[in-house]
Amino acid sequence: MFPLLRLLRIILVSLRYGLDELVLSSLNHPLATCLLRVIRLGTRPRQPRGQRLRMALESLGPIFVKFGQVLSTRRDLIPADIANELALLQDRVPPFPSAQAAACIEAALGAPPEKLFAQFQVDPVASASIAQVHFAVLHDGREVAVKVLRPGMLNIIEKDLSLLKIVARIIERLGADGRRLKPREVVAEFDKYLHDELDLVREASNCSQLRRNFGPESGRGDMLMVPEVIWEYTASTVFTMQRMYGVPVGQVERMRELGIDIPTLARTGVEIFFTQVFTDGFFHADMHPGNIYVSDRPETLGSYIALDFGIVGSLSEFDKNYLAQNFLAFFHRDYRRVAQLHIESGWVPPDTREEELEGAVRAVCEPYFDRPLSEISLGQVLLRLFQTSRRFNVEIQPQLVLLQKTLLNVEGLGRQLDPNLDLWKTAKPYLERWMRQRVGIKGLRQSLEKEAVQWSQMLPALPRLVHDHLNRPNVSPALLAEMIQLRRAQEQSNRLIAALVGVLALAIGVALWALTR
Repeated sequence: MFPLLRLLRIILVSLRYGLDELVLSSLNHPLATCLLRVIRLGTRPRQPRGQRLRMALESLGPIFVKFGQVLSTRRDLIPADIANELALLQDRVPPFPSAQAAACIEAALGAPPEKLFAQFQVDPVASASIAQVHFAVLHDGREVAVKVLRPGMLNIIEKDLSLLKIVARIIERLGADGRRLKPREVVAEFDKYLHDELDLVREASNCSQLRRNFGPESGRGDMLMVPEVIWEYTASTVFTMQRMYGVPVGQVERMRELGIDIPTLARTGVEIFFTQVFTDGFFHADMHPGNIYVSDRPETLGSYIALDFGIVGSLSEFDKNYLAQNFLAFFHRDYRRVAQLHIESGWVPPDTREEELEGAVRAVCEPYFDRPLSEISLGQVLLRLFQTSRRFNVEIQPQLVLLQKTLLNVEGLGRQLDPNLDLWKTAKPYLERWMRQRVGIKGLRQSLEKEAVQWSQMLPALPRLVHDHLNRPNVSPALLAEMIQLRRAQEQSNRLIAALVGVLALAIGVALWALTR
């Protein structure tokens, strides 16, 4: 019953803000024109279309607000007036009453804000779809930002997700294309991340992990600043963190006035994204302009500041290797390798002809090389790849949905900062360096170091375990033969490991000898 009521509300809100008129006016069709005249009844909406769309999304709740946030960065796909209005969704969603925020803090932390903090700013400084933020000062003088979850969010999100699940089932039943898109898995992934975002302890943990990844010991602490978590003032509905000072990344003119090198900033943003994805396998997955600032303090001028850690993504080693090889194959225009990777990963049927898939990928990507970002729409590239993938029954991978969304965010940010940024040339050196580290001597050494603890415990025990199994009573001849074969395989493996260690030692010795000459 709830999904149907929610659907009715969506229809009513759309009618209230004239979104039906907005859709029909964008269709160049006689029937749409006729319907538009009937709906208008000789009148036109008083408010601009972008403002009406923004207000409708705000009325419909957090899922729709997040949809608007993503759209606001895609100025190549939507008109400028609509993009400008949707940009206001980043941090200007109407706040909830401060009395409710104070009550939430008291319920979560056991005391009212005036006792917990030396100073507490009653009026929120930012209000987003899930929570709002108040500035405060701790009794030891540290300046902090206190994020408070909106009351009743769980019920609202559950209703929207129920509706999305119904829509996903309908899409799945429409035919093979619907099943190939895996809509139910995608909605389940979205469900997971939305519920994670409602737990501010989880968000604080994400923040702490990202801060550690870009800490001073990482060697890249000057690229991205992440606030410190104040754990003693953090609970599931309240998240207290270090206050950060900076300029929203969308205020390009203000950053120029501060003397920040904008083209360098744009390239650094791309490198931060690829570092998170391929080096750490842990990335900020909500990188719209409202969540990214640039430091305006002299000691850290020009460094990125990350905020809002409710949605993060993670990739397995298989995903990272697969994606890196795909990116490098694209950069080198090795479309045959792209086709092979798709077949090897099982994303396309095994009987797919390599040369056909290669030709299709070439037709999509080749026109976009050697062009600045201002002339490339990644959205259009993805759309054409999607159309091509349908021919080859490529299955959508739900675990990569967040990565695709974040890549679109990064492109939108790069376009705002430097329209001439070449995304391909910026990313290619980083990925080549990353692959060399993975497959070279350094990568092999790191893998051996990682596995050394496990092997050091397992290897000494293997002969005893094999001996015990061989001397067990009532061992069947088949099992006995299998044990003997296992022992021989282990002996051969030991010899191979010894030989490998010897070769590595010899190679390292030769390298050191060459360096000292």
